[in-house]
Amino acid sequence: MSDLFRLLNPKSLAVIGGGAWGEAVLIQAQKFGYGGSLHAVHPIKTEIAGVKAYPSVMHIPEAPDAAFVGINREATIGAVERMRKIGAGGAVCFASGYAEASGEDASGTDAQARLLKAAGDMPVLGPNCYGFINALDGVAVWPDQHGCKRVDRGVAIITQSSNISINMTMQSRGLPIGYMITAGNQAQTTQADIAFALLDDPRVTAIGLHIEGFGDLTCWEKLAANAHAKSIPLVALKVGKSSQAQAATISHTASLAGGDTAAQAFLDRLGILRSPDLPSFLETLKLLHVTGRLPSNRISSISCSGGEASLVADMADGHDLEFPKLTPEQKQSLFKALGPKVALANPLDYHTYVWRDEDAMTAAWSAMAAPHIALTLTVLDYPRSDICDPTDWTCATNAALRMRQTTGRAVAVAATLPELMPEPIAEQLLEGGVVPFAGLTEALNAIEAASRTPQTTPNDPVLKRPLAERTETLSEYDAKTTLGKYGLHTPKAIQTNHSASGLDALEFPVVVKAEGVAHKSDVGAVILDCNSLSDVLIAMDSITDATSFHIEEMCAPGAELLVGVTQDPAHGYLLTVGAGGILTELLNDTQSLLIPTSVEDIRKALTRLNMYPLLTGFRGATPCNLDAIIDAILAIQAFVVAEDGAVAEVEVNPLICGPDSAVAADALIRKTA
Repeated sequence: MSDLFRLLNPKSLAVIGGGAWGEAVLIQAQKFGYGGSLHAVHPIKTEIAGVKAYPSVMHIPEAPDAAFVGINREATIGAVERMRKIGAGGAVCFASGYAEASGEDASGTDAQARLLKAAGDMPVLGPNCYGFINALDGVAVWPDQHGCKRVDRGVAIITQSSNISINMTMQSRGLPIGYMITAGNQAQTTQADIAFALLDDPRVTAIGLHIEGFGDLTCWEKLAANAHAKSIPLVALKVGKSSQAQAATISHTASLAGGDTAAQAFLDRLGILRSPDLPSFLETLKLLHVTGRLPSNRISSISCSGGEASLVADMADGHDLEFPKLTPEQKQSLFKALGPKVALANPLDYHTYVWRDEDAMTAAWSAMAAPHIALTLTVLDYPRSDICDPTDWTCATNAALRMRQTTGRAVAVAATLPELMPEPIAEQLLEGGVVPFAGLTEALNAIEAASRTPQTTPNDPVLKRPLAERTETLSEYDAKTTLGKYGLHTPKAIQTNHSASGLDALEFPVVVKAEGVAHKSDVGAVILDCNSLSDVLIAMDSITDATSFHIEEMCAPGAELLVGVTQDPAHGYLLTVGAGGILTELLNDTQSLLIPTSVEDIRKALTRLNMYPLLTGFRGATPCNLDAIIDAILAIQAFVVAEDGAVAEVEVNPLICGPDSAVAADALIRKTA
């Protein structure tokens, strides 16, 4: 058992400080039914909230597994050091004024450093955090009200924000929360550390992470690998934007790969699911608690209204979800249960002919839960029990439960509006293995997330290096020559001045480009289809202010891709592939991966592009050589890896893709000066 697991599953708890917060922790612990020993520490008081108080930490009769330190910043440092010396399991540091306040108080960073030194190897949550709730064992090291209930198994949620954590405990969606843990400043113990420790608890079904920033990427890579090995799904609510390096403004790639792109690529790489908002985050955790990850994105939908059937189909548009057509076997079973008056389709409007007939409802719904369907969704809004009689909906609840029991397939009931899924009904459905979704939008977001296929990434960690402070841009000739050494195919070319010396080494037609100009086509610095020396000289004269030129043989036409690499300060080198050419930003059709990546993931990224049909022979055209495209991308990656941090930016745009080859028609490299 790790020291951190000991802190989160304490058999003994000490509260240091007798103010309102410390007293509240003792009250909450007793209210929650904590069965371990409780101790209080206060220099004057002899009792706090009915718990015996000792004058100092050194007087506690045992080394507590967990301690809530609810005193001021400076006193906290000394108390933590004493807790470490007596062998305590760990501490929750409630006080603020550490590194998070360094902008207003310069001494905050120093105080945090002294706190870390005082703690040594003893786990510390915070500072500036509320602590944690362990609803599996009835532990609430928590200085405020909360809405958690005791559960036998459930999800764990880890967040930096204490206020958001309180709000999540108050959910009435039926989600069984086993752990609610706040990390505060993460001065010593990170969210990844906490989640890693929880992997040892077999009662944890899924882990949710409200993430503001990743910090040490290695810790997250280790967490993801172990979570995958133990089949415990991870889902993230990632907030904030990753600031793109300000220097990366030369290439098209930089304008496409900014913002949150690298964070999403990192989550995809690790197989961590992502939710777009807090309600969807909770519903995704609920789905994962019941079913785990879904084997595919193929779903069925059932409702007793044509309007609802259309609503589901429309709302699912834009999600990566499929509604497969009904098989002959499904149609036969549905016809037997529903009769001839129901149009059989998926989504299915089964009308209300069989309402109140549980056997018929169960039979019809079960027919939709075919083996090739990952999850069957029953749309069902329950009436308000304060002004209506909800008993007429009991047949539907029972049919869903029987459907789950009969088929053994993944089944969900979704209310279109969150407030129309009563908590008691949600708990009843959960008990029977049916996912009770509160809200159709949230349901579709959750299903899409849970069905996302993990990447197949190499074992190597993400390549992350410090951002280069001073850089230089290589000429196109030098950039292509350099990339050519790693296997990238480039046109035969020369560097020359206005005399065009060396032109006899090339075959016409050629293209004339001014050197030292970014976005050449935007300023007329590219002249295509020059078929003679005379054409070349005229082209050079037409490009004003240019003193040297890059002249190369014209590439055969083909599909145009962009392949670029930028340096993200938080997540490492980001490889972007997408629609290339002069309309790159306008099309904005890209996929991004972190370096190093694999052949399999590059291939998957290409298939997700909107332009992918152009690569595979759209409308009878000759297909491009996908292996050659992947080899070109791998060559660019190999160059970046070999340079080990010296590269600030690479772009090949366009990479002209044909049936036999993939050729870099333009290339840019920016390196450390």
